[in-house]
Amino acid sequence: MAATWQSINFVSVGLIILSLWVCQVICRTLPDTSMVERHEQWMALHGRIYTEATEKDMRFKKFQENVAYIESVNNAGNRPYKLSVNKFADLTNEEFKAVRNGYKRTSSLEKSSDGLLSFRHANVSVVPSSMDWRKKGAVTPVKDQGECGSCWAFSAVAATEGINQLKRGKLISLSVQELVDCDVKGEDHGCQGGFMGDAFQFIQQNKGLAAEATYPYKGVHSTCNKAASHAAKKAASHAAQIKGYENVPVNSEKALLKAVASQPVSVAIDAGGFDFQFYSSGVFTGECGTDLNHAVTAVGYGVSVDGTKYWLVKNSWGSGWGENGYIRMQRDVSAMEGLCGIAMNASYPTL
Repeated sequence: MAATWQSINFVSVGLIILSLWVCQVICRTLPDTSMVERHEQWMALHGRIYTEATEKDMRFKKFQENVAYIESVNNAGNRPYKLSVNKFADLTNEEFKAVRNGYKRTSSLEKSSDGLLSFRHANVSVVPSSMDWRKKGAVTPVKDQGECGSCWAFSAVAATEGINQLKRGKLISLSVQELVDCDVKGEDHGCQGGFMGDAFQFIQQNKGLAAEATYPYKGVHSTCNKAASHAAKKAASHAAQIKGYENVPVNSEKALLKAVASQPVSVAIDAGGFDFQFYSSGVFTGECGTDLNHAVTAVGYGVSVDGTKYWLVKNSWGSGWGENGYIRMQRDVSAMEGLCGIAMNASYPTL
């Protein structure tokens, strides 16, 4: 009898060892079940559909890598900002930059449209301790450029919306699509990128822009709708007329502060890093360089509860990114070009 029990125990132990070995082999080949569930939930939340199993597998692996990075940054707790698993979580950083950035840097400092390198805010000696043009009614809701490199147009339009509200007392959401379709001179090439200075010149020469309701955004470069553009010209005195534009002196956050204290300002930044891709909240302090590749709009500034000075920046990646579509970027850094190059190429429309 003893020998029989020993045989049974030996077989049981063997089965247990075999089961553990099989489990280890399977676990090495199957993805983390919880991560699979997270990916499925994320897909449902963002309406992501993959046409082929190979694509889904590839996107899952990228999602898994991005989630690991996001959680490592947040768990480290050594940065004043947080990242989130947002709608860009299944993209490589190269793919993200290809469809979400679209600023084309000029080879030299651009002149204002009247041919003078003027800066009307140069003599401003006192500025408010903080500014938020949203609270002044000069900022429209956050928009989404989609998979189109039209950030340059969104930036110029936001600044134009702001100056028109400040000068005429009425906030109107203006057409980004008109710039994408109709502004084809200089460095502006629809979804292939552009430059805010050229956009301001188009708005001036076109004698205004159509309202968003008249010429809605499509997220693709289409044939210019001349009828809607003509309607903009007729209504320009009521909607979006500008007289020209001016540049903020290069590499001067002090000059940029004077400008933003007076009106929303178009700025170019380096927004190509992983941390920018997944930014969620807090004052962003890097990682970024000065390879200007994205256009946004500075709509204010302030100081956080821990005393960090920041720029309040409106983006064009939808309200689900960042702080409801905005990012607070550290202000008054040691580098003269500002964090992510925010002080390197800034401009604003005049009216």
